[in-house]
Amino acid sequence: MTGDTLAELVERARACTVCAGALPHGCRPVLRARPTARLLIVGQAPGARVHATGIPWNDPSGDRLRQWLAMDRAAFYDDRRIAIVPMGLCYPGTDPKGGDFPPRPECAPLWHPPLRAALAEVRLTLLVGQYAQAWYLGDRRRRTMTETVAAWRDFAPDFIPLPHPSWRNTAWLRKNPWFDADLLPHLRGRVAEALDGS
Repeated sequence: MTGDTLAELVERARACTVCAGALPHGCRPVLRARPTARLLIVGQAPGARVHATGIPWNDPSGDRLRQWLAMDRAAFYDDRRIAIVPMGLCYPGTDPKGGDFPPRPECAPLWHPPLRAALAEVRLTLLVGQYAQAWYLGDRRRRTMTETVAAWRDFAPDFIPLPHPSWRNTAWLRKNPWFDADLLPHLRGRVAEALDGS
């Protein structure tokens, strides 16, 4: 993949079938990336609604994420400014124990290094959930997702770790009022700063 343009990488990623045999609903890689993007959002993997529509964060979790960012859908889906590349590009299916399965392990090592290298204008990366935090922060992440998000200042200026905006985390948000009081205002300011002038 060395030497591919970002457009070529995205086209190849959207055609990827590496995990075909392990995906109960088939391959439908969902990502958005253009060379001018200044904000990168790295989430977990598409859910069922995103798989059905091919539009990232096109579900209640996306509604909450946009609320956190104080951003409407038009701004959020402006791929000239915002790239969206989840840790797993395809919907991994639903775990009978609850929630979705984790992102396929083949995906991030294959696609994130070349895509991230080609996104040369990115000024800020949002790490949404534990899988993105594990990949991008490595040994710098804390023992738990809560501790990692609470230490958000330590990952500036490149990253802001966030919990997943799923309804399953509503109780977490209630237990951690500092997230709304301290992190969200900072998040909105940093996102505006990253996108300024683009």
